Amino acid sequence: MKTVPVITAPEAAALVKSGQTLLVGGFGMTGNPVHLVHALAETDVQDLTYVANNVSEPGLSGGRLLRNRQLKKAVGSYFTSNPEAVKANQEGWLDVQLLPQGTLAEAIRAGGAGLGGFFTPTAAGTLIADGADTRTLNGQEMVFVPAIRGDVAFVRAWRADTAGNLQYRLTEQNFNRAMATAADLVIAEVEEIVEVGQIPPEQVHTPGLYVDYLVQAHLSPEFLGSSANVKGGAKKVDEARMQMARRALRELKPGDVVNLGIGVPTLVADLITPGHGVTLHTENGMLGVGPAPEDGGAMDYPVNAGKIPVTALPGASYFDSADSFAMIRGRHVDVAIMGGLQVDAHGNLANWAVPGKPLLGVGGAMDLASGARKLIITMSHTDPDGSPKIVPECTLPLTTRGAVDMVITDKAVFEFVAGQLTLTELMPGATLDEVRAGTGAAFVEALPAAAAAPA
Repeated sequence: MKTVPVITAPEAAALVKSGQTLLVGGFGMTGNPVHLVHALAETDVQDLTYVANNVSEPGLSGGRLLRNRQLKKAVGSYFTSNPEAVKANQEGWLDVQLLPQGTLAEAIRAGGAGLGGFFTPTAAGTLIADGADTRTLNGQEMVFVPAIRGDVAFVRAWRADTAGNLQYRLTEQNFNRAMATAADLVIAEVEEIVEVGQIPPEQVHTPGLYVDYLVQAHLSPEFLGSSANVKGGAKKVDEARMQMARRALRELKPGDVVNLGIGVPTLVADLITPGHGVTLHTENGMLGVGPAPEDGGAMDYPVNAGKIPVTALPGASYFDSADSFAMIRGRHVDVAIMGGLQVDAHGNLANWAVPGKPLLGVGGAMDLASGARKLIITMSHTDPDGSPKIVPECTLPLTTRGAVDMVITDKAVFEFVAGQLTLTELMPGATLDEVRAGTGAAFVEALPAAAAAPA
């Protein structure tokens, strides 16, 4: 059996050449090969194409490469968390290619499998798919996505043996596992290196044949950003938001696999008890998400898609981002609850492009919106200026077309019945006149007799 060389982070950085494509694992700051990227930032390498979920938080990891202007292009799903990335793109020296998170993960997995690309329903009919080869397959519109390969991959694992077999910890598989297969040169930063045989074969997540070099480096809490401590996960709570969360909870059935977006949907998680029989899924690679721990952070616990440390319930499992989004696209997730900016009369959703903000953050919303069996949107009924958010046609860039099943606002509940937007319930304290005045789209009223009667 081969022995994989162990080198230092500066020695690893010296293997990267200007103009190359670099794959960098991690989700937020979890499973991020920070020592390797920091070492690369000390070199004079230039004109890199940086492929990652995001360019990372300012001052950490990829943020240093960005500040040094060592990047010419960034390919990923979410860059708005780094103002420096937004500014660089606006100034014109950083080219940004946005891909939905699941599309990014699958493109990397395809690259590692020697495939030329794949067709996906995610993003069909949206701004992200402009110019792509689009076909109707099995009655569904799909977009072709080319595979992604790198010249070099930096990945982070918990343990390696001397043969290069890698074992990841908790939710740290994320993009690391696919990236370890998809580059000509793979360098794994690890916490610990053990002798061959000390990692049981069934616990090897990345076989050593993919790995060219190992770098042993200790990860400490200062590298974790907002994931370092559970105190970073404070939620804004008021009664109107809680009413929406409670109403959304009523739609969940025992046995459902559910994915919750940010905002009001995260409040639903706090209401779920073991008696509901619901399994929570998070797209960065976990089934069986439990409540936040009382203390500790991402050094001690898995994290959810909001980068918040969580606990694992009995029967929980971990996997990588490519497998996670395969669950979503394969319609194995029963319900997705997410926020919205607009929903229109045709069941179209817009929720990723905020008016007046750069279009640099799509995340996993497109995958979830088009892939979940049931899509529930929670949002305020109107914008702060009183403009309706339920509209005849979405004017903001679409997230998905025709996928919304239910809209829960602070005023009402709407469902799409036989394709028709239908008012089925008033929220506590709301009146029918308020709903009529604040709804921009035409709708059918199907309220219980008592609710529909004039006051």
